[in-house]
Amino acid sequence: MQRLAAFAAAARDHGVGAELRADAARRVLDVLGNSFAALSTPAAAAVRVLVTEWGGRPRATALGLGERYPEPSAALLGGTLAHAMDFDDTHLPSVLHPSASVVPAALAVAEAHGAGGAALLDAIAVGVEITVRVGMAGYNDDLGNSVFFERGLHATAICGTLGGAAAAAMLSGLDAAGIADAIGIAASMGSGLLEANRTGGTVKRVHCGWAAHAAVTAAALARAGLTGPPTVFEGRFGLLQAFCGDQAHVGAIVDGLGTEWELPNVFFKPYPCNHFTHAGIDAALRLRKRGVRADDIAALELGAPTAALRTIGEPAAAKARPESGYHAAFSGPYTVASALLGGGGLGLFHEDFTDQSARDPARLALAARVRCVPDTRCDEIFPHQFPAVLTASLHDGHTLTERIDVNRGGPANPLSADELATKFRLNTESLLTPTQAADVSDGVYRLANTDDLTTLLKLLHGPRYKGSTSVRGGARLPGSGAGRE
Repeated sequence: MQRLAAFAAAARDHGVGAELRADAARRVLDVLGNSFAALSTPAAAAVRVLVTEWGGRPRATALGLGERYPEPSAALLGGTLAHAMDFDDTHLPSVLHPSASVVPAALAVAEAHGAGGAALLDAIAVGVEITVRVGMAGYNDDLGNSVFFERGLHATAICGTLGGAAAAAMLSGLDAAGIADAIGIAASMGSGLLEANRTGGTVKRVHCGWAAHAAVTAAALARAGLTGPPTVFEGRFGLLQAFCGDQAHVGAIVDGLGTEWELPNVFFKPYPCNHFTHAGIDAALRLRKRGVRADDIAALELGAPTAALRTIGEPAAAKARPESGYHAAFSGPYTVASALLGGGGLGLFHEDFTDQSARDPARLALAARVRCVPDTRCDEIFPHQFPAVLTASLHDGHTLTERIDVNRGGPANPLSADELATKFRLNTESLLTPTQAADVSDGVYRLANTDDLTTLLKLLHGPRYKGSTSVRGGARLPGSGAGRE
C-alpha cells in the first residue's frame, strides 16, 4: 500500500511525462464519447433520477448533460454512462475496463477542486495503472484466466474503485499517507457480479458508476480523517485473499511500478459490445469481404476461448435469441450474424444493438445457424488476446475459415488517430456537430496545457453547461488530520 501511495504522490508532484499524459488524454476522449452515446439508456435515466433526488452542493458536471451535482453523484452518473454501452477500453490479460471508473471519478474531483488539465491527466494515468495492476494480481497463469472472472466477480468494478480512489485522492491534495488511506478505504467498497452478462439484467451498466462514486467517497473520507488498513492487499483478511484466495499474485501490484507502465497496453474498443465478441466480428467481416452472404451459409461454427464462451455462448438458446439490444452485445451468435449482414460505424455500431435490431428476423435466423465451440488455439492465446475462429459451411459444399488471433485496438493492432476520432464523432453526433466534435477533441488533447476544465466543459455541453463553483485546492474539512491535504 505504501509503495502505491508513494508512486501516486510522486506522479502528482512531478508529473508522469508527455507520452503518458497523451495516452491519458486519449482515455478521456474515449470515455466522453462513450458517455454521450449512453445518455438515452434506461440505466442512465435511473441513476439521473436517483442523484437528482439526493440533491446536495453542485460542484461537478454530469457528462453529456451539463447539470451539476456533488462530485460523488456526478461520478456515479459519469461512470454509469462510461460503461453503459460496453464500449469502454479493456486491459488484457486482467480482463477489466479501467478508464470507465477512473476517468469519471477524476473528472468530478478535478472540477470540484479546480485542478488543472495536467494534474487531471497525471491522476488518470496513475488511477488506470493501479486499477490494472490490482487486476493483474488476480490473474493466474496456471488457470489462464482472471481469478476474479472465474469466481463471477467483476474485476472492473472492484479494481476500478481502488484506481479511482487514488486519482481522486491525488486531485484532492492528499499526501502519500492520505492517498494510502483512500485506497485502503476504497478496498471495502468495490463490488460487482457478472451474472447479468449470462442471463440478463441491466445492473452491470451501473458497476463502473458505483465504483467511481465509491472512489470519490473514499477519498473524501480520507480527507475527513478516516483511515484504511496498511495491509489491505496482502493481509490475511485483505482484498486479494478475500476475492482470489491463494491464487492471487500480490507482487504484480508493485513489480516494475513507476518504470514499466501498463497504461499504453490498454485496448480501445472498435465495437460497442462485449470484448469477447470482437474477434468473431472481425472474422465475420473478413468472410463478408470475401463475398460470403447470409443466403450462402448453411451453418457457422464460432470457436473461442472456453472462458469467453461462458459469457458469449452460454446459455446457447439465450445467446441465439437475445432478449434485448443490450443482451445482444454479449452474444457471439448475434454479433457474428450482424457483422455478416452489414453493420455501422467501424464494423458494428450502436444501431446494431437496439432492441429493434435484436428482434430483426434476418439476424436471428442467421444467429440460429451459429454453433459456439471451445477452440484449443484460442485457449492457448487467451486472455492475452480474445481470439476467435469462424468457419462457414456453405450450401454449395465449400467451407471457409477466418481466424483472428490479435484484436483490433491494442498495441499490436491499434486504432489509428482517425479511427479514434471517427468513434468519438459517431458517439456524439446526436448532440455535437462534426465541427464541435473536432473542437472537443482538440480541447482534450490540449488538456496538459490548460489551467482548469471550464473551457472543455463549455465545449462539451454548450448552453447546457451550468458554470463552475469549484474551490481551487478544495476546502479543509472539519476533523482533517495534519498533512492530509
